[in-house]
Amino acid sequence: MEIEKKYLVTEVPENLESYDKWEIEQAYLCSDPVIRVRKKNEEYILTYKSRRSLDEREPEEQLCVSEEAELPLTRKAYEKLRGKRDGRCITKTRYRIPYGNYLIELDLFHGDYEGFVLAEVEFGSAEESRAFAAPEWFGRDVSGDYHYTNAYLAGK
Repeated sequence: MEIEKKYLVTEVPENLESYDKWEIEQAYLCSDPVIRVRKKNEEYILTYKSRRSLDEREPEEQLCVSEEAELPLTRKAYEKLRGKRDGRCITKTRYRIPYGNYLIELDLFHGDYEGFVLAEVEFGSAEESRAFAAPEWFGRDVSGDYHYTNAYLAGK
């Protein structure tokens, strides 16, 4: 199970070049459940993701909770499946930024979403996520808002 929170970013941190990064291209074959193909640098992945909520709180207070399975693909299989996508491909650079006991995944979007920036943090439990103190450069918590899922953005 994947438990994460997602935030809009108000200010991109300096020195991004000092962090590990991935160049990502992803396409969605289905949005509910999510079936995605992803190119991450030179790695190709098929992902099945079933999203659900852990609680009945307001959407902006909910967590992103998913059952997720990933399988490797060949480049040829990735390219064939990418051609069968619904909507557009999402392209972004993902920076991996250490933050205390956590790892922030900062996504700088390209193409149709150039300039859009989101950050995600994964947690071991819902309680841990609720106790998380976000850095100052994080903006609004959009974890429970499906409008900020990559699957939604791909189909918009």
